[in-house]
Amino acid sequence: MQQPFSGEPASGQPTSRRNVLAAAAGTAAAIGVTASSAPGTAHAAPPEPRSGPGLERGTEGGTQGSAPATSSASAVRARAAALLQRMSLDEKIGQLFVIEVYGQTADTEHDGNRKLYGVPTPTEVIRKYRPGGVIYFDARRGPDNVREPRQIARLSNGLQRAAVRTGARVPLLISIDQEGGSVVYRMLEPATQLPGNMALAATRSTRDVYDSAEIIGTELAAVGINQNYAPVADVNINPANPVIGVRSFGSDTNLCAQFVSTAVRGYHRGGVASAAKHFPGHGDTDVDSHTGLPEIKHTRTELDRIDLPPFRAAIRRGVDTIMTAHIVVPSLDPSRVPATMSRPIVTGLLREELGFKGVIATDALDMGGATTDFPPDVAPVRALQAGCDQLVLAPQLDKAFAAVRNAVRSGQITEARLNSSVLRILEHKLHRRLFPSPYVSERRAARIVGSRRHRSRARQITERTVTLIRNENGALPLPRTPATVLVTGWGTGPLAALARAIGERRGQRTTTLETGSRPNTAKIAEATQAAHSHDVTVVLANASAAGKEDGAAQAQLIESLTATGRRVIVTGVRLPYDLRRFPDVPAYLATYNYGTPSMTALARVLYGEVAPHGELPVPIPTLDDPDRPLYPFGHGLHY
Repeated sequence: MQQPFSGEPASGQPTSRRNVLAAAAGTAAAIGVTASSAPGTAHAAPPEPRSGPGLERGTEGGTQGSAPATSSASAVRARAAALLQRMSLDEKIGQLFVIEVYGQTADTEHDGNRKLYGVPTPTEVIRKYRPGGVIYFDARRGPDNVREPRQIARLSNGLQRAAVRTGARVPLLISIDQEGGSVVYRMLEPATQLPGNMALAATRSTRDVYDSAEIIGTELAAVGINQNYAPVADVNINPANPVIGVRSFGSDTNLCAQFVSTAVRGYHRGGVASAAKHFPGHGDTDVDSHTGLPEIKHTRTELDRIDLPPFRAAIRRGVDTIMTAHIVVPSLDPSRVPATMSRPIVTGLLREELGFKGVIATDALDMGGATTDFPPDVAPVRALQAGCDQLVLAPQLDKAFAAVRNAVRSGQITEARLNSSVLRILEHKLHRRLFPSPYVSERRAARIVGSRRHRSRARQITERTVTLIRNENGALPLPRTPATVLVTGWGTGPLAALARAIGERRGQRTTTLETGSRPNTAKIAEATQAAHSHDVTVVLANASAAGKEDGAAQAQLIESLTATGRRVIVTGVRLPYDLRRFPDVPAYLATYNYGTPSMTALARVLYGEVAPHGELPVPIPTLDDPDRPLYPFGHGLHY
């Protein structure tokens, strides 16, 4: 049976969103929690890295090693100050901006570059603006920067070559959002696919969290990406949160603080800088800051107990960067400006009260939470005035750049304020060993990314994430006798991956029927008829994919399938909360991820080849009462 947390945080009250607010799933004392103090069963913590963060660099095309000891802080600061003195005003301003470029090589001509910047190639973009950083995206957004290891390494080398031959000759911070999981990621296979934060939290294993971050960091560093915008430090106490969810380690502050700290260590060991996000905490909102401006209604006491401990833990661990959130927090700033634009939050709380000395980055300034009230010539100036250092994805870069320049020349932003941000960015680049040579080996990149060792370790981690939440009358594990299996529900790719994994077993014949995120009456009838002629039906649920309809039609599908009297197994492949809509289903599992590795692991659990080990990192409330838990935090059944 499971080893439950029994749904009781320190106060002894049941774990629910409101009770978390009232009783605080964690406390400010959780900043330095150990494996033994985290809820549930935490595996032993990995050893400390042998040396501090930093990235060893050789000559162009050379190899990069593990993180060596960094130079003394005073020597780094002195060198950064010397670099700063030689920089023109425009070169300093350029260091503030993190931009996107279109194309798979530095010399690729692309209309996306022409549209945004008026020049055709990434190299020309770097020469024109001399930015401090570039962020990579895959083809889904448009830039199409990340295809395969050699190509990414070649692009990174080309961009760095352009940077060090331009202006002040300062190397780039090359960043990416590679959180792991199936929600926010950029690098696909052959890069090793890891299960993501909430899935990792289900294992309760600090070793798994550390190894996951180290693998991601090692592969990013191999292709010349030196900063990952991860880990997510938000405490997801709101099941209706549309933007965080499985990106969080869960609803318990202690667990989140411990695993955020562990992930920072892992990224550093892998050779990349880390960035805790989204400050001061995006976990209790039902608005997506990509499209709107969420409000966090927590009191200052609640923020201290729930939201801030993971950031405090990250700071204690030496996190390089903290990314702000486009959220309104009236208890911290009654003016109701987004945190990114709030001096009381960025400078007063993060810089002065929490004592963070690293780089503060904005979340993307092209998001709705920033652009609604702050046009392109206002947002970057307000973010700098608030205390931010890096301006990420500022829209209309010409206008944004000119606005900062005019603000400095007019005294609206003092030169001392500008210099303090540039100095921090330069110190960061020196600590990361980007000087004098920021290049990587394409050959080594191909060898490291998706290596057999990484994939083997990822498979072991992923198998431990699968959580069995409901199992009535021995519905699972499935017998290994010959059977016909209907694989239906949401997601063409996940369904195909699961059907393929099941079909590899002797005697198992599979049929796949995709019903979509909002199956209509005809689709439900088709799936129900198919279930009648199969021994087992496995359904993949993903209410998040259904938008505001929130999975109601998927629930109707599952109820109709269950009514057939055949064996029905349901798996929530993103958020585990989906069970609220069909609480009487015979068997329900959660994978927190719909990638192929998770579907392969699910198949092994279904047939008892691997026992389910996961424990819920969040409580599942009832549908009609968010304060009443259907299944508590820590629940998890075992064979």
